[in-house]
Amino acid sequence: MGLGAVLTGPDGTVQHQISEATTFTGCNNEAELRALMLALQWLAQQGIATSTPVHVFSDNSVLVEQLGGHPKAPIERLATLFDEAREALQLFPQAQVQWIPRHRNGAADTLARAALGLAPKAATPQGQTLKKRRRR
Repeated sequence: MGLGAVLTGPDGTVQHQISEATTFTGCNNEAELRALMLALQWLAQQGIATSTPVHVFSDNSVLVEQLGGHPKAPIERLATLFDEAREALQLFPQAQVQWIPRHRNGAADTLARAALGLAPKAATPQGQTLKKRRRR
């Protein structure tokens, strides 16, 4: 699985990017969690844990529901990983997790795909969806 994250400063400038292939295989929810964990580890290594508000933006609604304060029953296979992410977020007293639309998360998606040697997805105009073709 490919992991991608973009870490920006308060002024919106990119401070760090993560683009990493793993030996794990799993679903998109697991990839999102693992990318978040890498991002939080990097922030902690920079000494940001206690000094700066941390805003996590994700287009993954499962991750946001589980970590944003209104958890539903977690996906059993990922329960331990969600617990680890909650613990990591607690290192940042001013951390919040917020959902964003997929079209606003393209940079992280591109980094995750690049880690696997894949080209970026074609851009879809905001508000439109691509129709999938049926196989015959």
